[in-house]
Amino acid sequence: MRIALTSESYLPYLSGVTVSVDALARGLGAQGHEVLVVAPQAAAGREIVAIGSSGPEPGYAWLPSYQLPAVAPAGYRMPWPSPTAEAWRRAEAFRPDVVHAHSPFVTGLLARRLARRLGVPLAFTHHTRFADYRHYLGVLAGPGATLTDAYLGRFWAGCAAIVAPSNDLATEIRSRLPAVRRDRVHVIPTGIDVEAIRASARIDPRPVAGWPSDSVVVVSLGRLAPEKRPELILDTMERIAAEEPRARLLVVGGGPSEADLRERAEGQRLAGRVAFTGQVPRTEALARVAGADLFVFVSRTETQGLVLAEALAAGLPAVAVDGPGVRESVRDGIDGVVVTAEPDSTVAERLATAAMALLADGGRRTGMAARARSDAGRFAVERRVAEMVEMYRSILPGTFVDALA
Repeated sequence: MRIALTSESYLPYLSGVTVSVDALARGLGAQGHEVLVVAPQAAAGREIVAIGSSGPEPGYAWLPSYQLPAVAPAGYRMPWPSPTAEAWRRAEAFRPDVVHAHSPFVTGLLARRLARRLGVPLAFTHHTRFADYRHYLGVLAGPGATLTDAYLGRFWAGCAAIVAPSNDLATEIRSRLPAVRRDRVHVIPTGIDVEAIRASARIDPRPVAGWPSDSVVVVSLGRLAPEKRPELILDTMERIAAEEPRARLLVVGGGPSEADLRERAEGQRLAGRVAFTGQVPRTEALARVAGADLFVFVSRTETQGLVLAEALAAGLPAVAVDGPGVRESVRDGIDGVVVTAEPDSTVAERLATAAMALLADGGRRTGMAARARSDAGRFAVERRVAEMVEMYRSILPGTFVDALA
C-alpha cells in the first residue's frame, strides 16, 4: 500500500505526536509499504535526526513553515496554510491509497483536500486533548474551546476512520458522534520499539548527579509545562524525602516550567535530592530513565501516555495517577501502582505512599520490574502497525466523500 501521513508537528521537534508519526512511518516501511510524510519543514540549519524508531526513512513532502510566538514550544514549526506547488505536486504524484492525518487543522485540511482530489479514504488519529491546552488562550479560552469542539465534529464527519490511542479516548469520541458513525472509531495505541529499548544502554544517574551509590531513584519523563502538572512531581518528592533519606528524583525533559521547578528544588526540603536533565535527545532520555528504580507519571492530559509504555519496557515499575489510557499501560499490582485522581487535594500523598511502599520493598519492586520487561511485547510497534494496516484495508473498498456538515 501507499500511505500519505500528514502532521502539524514533526521532527526535529520532539513530542508524543512526532514520535508516533515517525514510529508509524518507519514501521509501515519495515512491513513493505510505501510512505510519504507531509509535514512542516525544519528551521534553516536544523536536520532530521533518528530518534530510535526502526525501519526505513520515509519520503517527504516539506511544507513551508514558521516559528509561532512565545506561547508555542521552542522549535515547534507551524506550516503555512497553503503548500508550495512542489509539495502538492509530490503528494499528488505519490498517489496514496489512504491519506492519514495526524492533526485536524492546517495539515488536516490539506489531507482532506488531497484525499478528495484523489478519491481515496481519509483516516485521522486524535493525538491531543485540545481542551487541556486552552489556558494558553487566556481570556479566549472559553470561546476557543467551544469553537474547537464544533470544528472537530465537522472534521470527524469527513473521515472514513478515526483512530484513538486509548479506549478512554475512543469512548469519549464515540459519545460525541452520531450513532451511525461510531463504528468509524478504532482503538490503536502508538507502538514502541520494545527490543531496542530493552537493549539500550543505561545511564546511572547517581554518579552524574553526585548522589550516594545506595540512592533509590524516582524518575519522570516528559515536557515540563503547566498542562502536564510537573509541580505534582515535586509535591510528591517532598513527601517521599521526609520519610526515605535514600530517595532522589531525576526529572528528564524540558519546557516552560523548568526554571520555576529548578528554583523550587533548591529549597530546604529538596536541596541536593533533585536533578534535571533539561531537553535531551530521545535515546538519551530513555537511557536515563532506564538507569532509575521507579517511574512516576502525573499527567492527565494524555491520549495514551506513551512514556509509560517506554518506562515499563525499560524495566521500571510505575506509579501513576489514574487518567486516560493509564490502566491500558500500567497493570495495577502487576507492573506498577495506579492511584486515584480524586480528590485532587491529596493526590500527592497517595502518590508518595505508593512510591514509598515500592522503594522500601526491593523484592516487590524487582518482581514488578521483571513483569514489566517480560510483558512489554504488548506495546510492540510491529503489532500496532499491523493493526493500522488492517484498519486501512477496512476502509479501502469505497471512496469516502462525506461533505462537511
